[in-house]
Amino acid sequence: MYDNVQVIIPSLNPDEKLAKTAAGMIEKGFTDVILVDDGSDEAHRGEFGKIRDSFPDNITVLVHEVNKGKGRAMKTAFEYVLRERKDSLGVVTVDGDGQHTPEDAAKCIDAMIEKKAFIIGCRDFSLPQVPARSRLGNVITRNVFRYVCGIKISDTQTGLRAVPTSLLSYMTEVEGDRYEYETNQLLKIGSDGIAYSEVPIETVYIDDNQTSHFHPFRDSARIYGVILKFAASSVISCIIDLVCFRVILLFVPKVIAEATRGTIAGTLARIISAACNFFINKKAVFSHKGGTVKSAVRYVLLACAQLGASLGLVALFTFIFNVNSDWLKTLIKAVVDTCLFFVSFKIQRNWVFKK
Repeated sequence: MYDNVQVIIPSLNPDEKLAKTAAGMIEKGFTDVILVDDGSDEAHRGEFGKIRDSFPDNITVLVHEVNKGKGRAMKTAFEYVLRERKDSLGVVTVDGDGQHTPEDAAKCIDAMIEKKAFIIGCRDFSLPQVPARSRLGNVITRNVFRYVCGIKISDTQTGLRAVPTSLLSYMTEVEGDRYEYETNQLLKIGSDGIAYSEVPIETVYIDDNQTSHFHPFRDSARIYGVILKFAASSVISCIIDLVCFRVILLFVPKVIAEATRGTIAGTLARIISAACNFFINKKAVFSHKGGTVKSAVRYVLLACAQLGASLGLVALFTFIFNVNSDWLKTLIKAVVDTCLFFVSFKIQRNWVFKK
C-alpha cells in the first residue's frame, strides 16, 4: 500500500483510458489519486465525475475552468499536496493515456523514497515499437542536454517522474505552464545541482504516439538558450573591448609612441571587457552562486590558456598549409576561435563556474 504518496494525473478532454489508468493505480495500492481537469469541454468533463464516483475514497478532482496547460495543472496539484497532504512523502506524475503502468509508477516511488531524489522513469528508445518521431526527438534533446547543460538523461520526454515532498515547492517555481514545463524541470534540476536518478520503465506507445505534444526541434531550441546567452556575452564583451580601446586612446598622452599607446589602451580595454564577460557569464549564463575569487582565478587561467591555444594553433596551421594570404590566415583564425569557443563553454560550465 502507498498511503502517504499521491499519484497526479493531469488531463484535458479524456477518453476511457483515463479511467483505466486511475483504476490501475488504485488496484496497485495507491490510495490517493489526484486528477486535474485542465479545462475540459462539457462533452468530456463528466468523465472526471464518473471516476470519482467509482472510487470516492481514493480520487480527488481539481478543476481548471479554462485550459491552462499541463505544466500549470501539475503545479496546481503540487500546491494542493503541500496544502492538504501534510504527511505526504512525495508524488508521482502519470500521463492519463495508458502509457505509464502502475508497476512503473510504483518503481519510481520506491526509488524516490529510497534515494530521496527526483526520479525519472526512462524508456528504451532502441526498441522497434518506438515511433521514429519520438526516437529522433529523444536523440536530439538527450545530446543537447548532455553538451549544453551537462545533464546525462536517457529519456528527456518522459512524463513519469517522482518528486519528493521536499522538492514540491521548488517545482512550483520552475518556469512554464504548458508542455515546456517538463523540459524546464530537467534544465532546472541540472543547473541547480539537484540530485536525480533514472528508473527503467516499460516502453508503451499507443496509436503510434499520435497524441504526443513533444516537438523535438522546438523543445530542443529552449535548451540552446544557454549557449546563445554565452555567445551574446562574448559579443557584448567584444563591443565593450572596442569602445574602451577607443575611449582610453583619447586619454593616453600623444607624446607616447603610437605602438606603446596602442598597447596600453589594448591591455586596459581587454581587462575591462574580460571582467564584464566574467560577471555576465557568472550571473546570467551559468547562474553561478559560488565564490567569486575562486571562479575569477580559474577564468583568468582559462583565458590565458585560450589565448595561447589560439595563437599557437593559428601559427601551426599557417605553417602546415604554407599560408601567405592574410584572408586565409583570418579564415584559419575564425575556425580555430570558433572551436575554442565551444571548448571554452564546456570548461566554464564544468570547471570555472562548476555548481
